[in-house]
Amino acid sequence: MRLYDTAVGEVVEFTPGDLVTMYVCGITPYHATHLGHAATYVTYDVLQRRLLDLGHEVRYVRNITDVDDDLLRAADERGVHYLDLAFGQTKQFDDDMAALNALRPWSEPRATGVIPNIRGIIDTLLTQGVAYVSDEVVYFDTDAVADFGSLSRLGEDRMTTLADEWGEDPGDRRKRHPLDFVLWRPSQPGEPSWEARWGSGRPGWHIECSALALRELGPTIDLHGGGVDLLYPHHECCRAQSEAVTGQPFARHWMHQAMVHVDGRKMSKSTGNLVFVADLRQRHEGAAIRLALSVHHYRRPWNWTDGLLGEAEERLAAWRAAGAGDGALEATRAALDDDLDLPGALAAIDAAASKGCGVDQAARLLGIAL
Repeated sequence: MRLYDTAVGEVVEFTPGDLVTMYVCGITPYHATHLGHAATYVTYDVLQRRLLDLGHEVRYVRNITDVDDDLLRAADERGVHYLDLAFGQTKQFDDDMAALNALRPWSEPRATGVIPNIRGIIDTLLTQGVAYVSDEVVYFDTDAVADFGSLSRLGEDRMTTLADEWGEDPGDRRKRHPLDFVLWRPSQPGEPSWEARWGSGRPGWHIECSALALRELGPTIDLHGGGVDLLYPHHECCRAQSEAVTGQPFARHWMHQAMVHVDGRKMSKSTGNLVFVADLRQRHEGAAIRLALSVHHYRRPWNWTDGLLGEAEERLAAWRAAGAGDGALEATRAALDDDLDLPGALAAIDAAASKGCGVDQAARLLGIAL
């Protein structure tokens, strides 16, 4: 299997052992499940299915960020407890993933479940001198590691711009360097708070994923993934702090899903153009939605239109009419092994179905139940 590795900027051999460890950044459960989420998790679900098909054991971890600025802000706006909001949105997400026929992760841990681990990591970073306390906030010192920025390869100016867009506040005068990021902060009134030797408060966003990944999968993961929007600052910061505390590579392979656009604009809460799986499910079956999400290569940004669902339903009907069989199975496997070429796999199945060959086995490999 060959997959694009973000860290090196090219398609390379992906050659894990019999056991494959995968960590994919999950949802912050305040606004789920939009098509950006769905496209990402369909991609990693297909990857997991092919690895299982190859005979690997897969330990796929997808976290739930159940304490976070966005979640706390949304809970306050809606007048509900943040964990109640997280519970309801997680339930919706689980229902949507089941409708899309996504395999359950090996583990789906929550950030609130690793507070002791987070405190331990921060304590180690402070002891090592790669973190510091300033005005009751604990920051990671990006100047203390030689290779900060080597994953995203964006340059300091671009990283600073993105940090500002993500609310990392590069202009914070308490920082030694604009790109330093929060590991722990004092909680505001009404926010959850935990005790720590450097002061009560709550963790920053990035340290949560490091603690979860290290606890569940160990110091080095075979493949780390998520949406490309997480590359900086989230994945860069996770990599830096994890490697600082363990002294080992955090991930052997980095894989990122491209963004989904609607009407030519990136789908996001800020633009108000989110399309939700739950709304689509009221009119379309999950298999058609999944097929509509599979027609573009995972590394290429693409534009969502409702017309994709009509095309997916026609394709689904043609595949079902072809009946059972292993038509296009080997061609589908070959396409997936070529940087997870889902469009190529769909074309191979279409060709087999048009000749009357049964394609249910190939479709199943893509997570489509006929």
